[in-house]
Amino acid sequence: MTDDPFVAHRGLLFTVAYEMLGSAADAEDVVQETWLRWADAPGRERVRDPRAYLVRIVTRQSLNRLRTLARRREEYVGEWLPEPLLTGPDVAEDVELAESVSFAMLTVLETLGPTERAVFVLREVFETPYDEIARAIGKTPSAVRQLAHRAREHVAARRPRARVSRAEQEAVVARFMAAVRGGDMRGLLDVLAPDVVLVADGGGVVAAVRRPVEGAERVAPLLGGVVKLGDRFAAMPMWLNGAPAMRFELDGALDTVVSLVVEDGLVTRIYAVRNPAKLARLGEEAALSR
Repeated sequence: MTDDPFVAHRGLLFTVAYEMLGSAADAEDVVQETWLRWADAPGRERVRDPRAYLVRIVTRQSLNRLRTLARRREEYVGEWLPEPLLTGPDVAEDVELAESVSFAMLTVLETLGPTERAVFVLREVFETPYDEIARAIGKTPSAVRQLAHRAREHVAARRPRARVSRAEQEAVVARFMAAVRGGDMRGLLDVLAPDVVLVADGGGVVAAVRRPVEGAERVAPLLGGVVKLGDRFAAMPMWLNGAPAMRFELDGALDTVVSLVVEDGLVTRIYAVRNPAKLARLGEEAALSR
């Protein structure tokens, strides 16, 4: 292991920033800003707990960035979804980490205020002590406890009801992908929950439904229609955000990535990211850690 604490904890810092921001590009910017502050810190060799010190910096920088992003997202065309991360199957082995970076969790975190989001991420995902979170966000430990309690209740009311095993997720993704490939409407209806919701993010750059589409009878025809593209269309499995997912290619180029929420053996939510800016970083596997 390197002697430089920043290098040693870089994966952790990126993960904290990404979970707070939902954007890999912005998380990388925040990590770079953290490095500059670490490099310029006087007496950094005397810092007793470099990990806590670096997390404190990355948290503050992420909170600053969140305020900018809030304004940007108000002007975003259509639905906003997190920037997907290419991950390996090994991320799924850390169940807590995989859940914390899942599309389902990140979209729930978007409904929290910036400070509550920071507290939830630091406490629930990284088990940061309350007094350390307090120093990072400029609150008292008692205030942090209250924020953590509110955020925990908020998230619990909106997250998927139960965890799904990797084997079940892979099996449902395979059934879904086979049905899409074949334009199999019956197969799609069999794998979709009756109240399934499709959310697509085109960013106003490429075609995508502007609002969530609800109900299997409405979602299935949208998905099955790709069969009309014939040999121009291809669907392949991949790992996104710590879970089995898939990529759709058109004329050999990446067109869309799709992440599914599975409950009771059925797809309850579909996240389809089409915005090219959010697909640009999928050639390199993200380094995540807790």
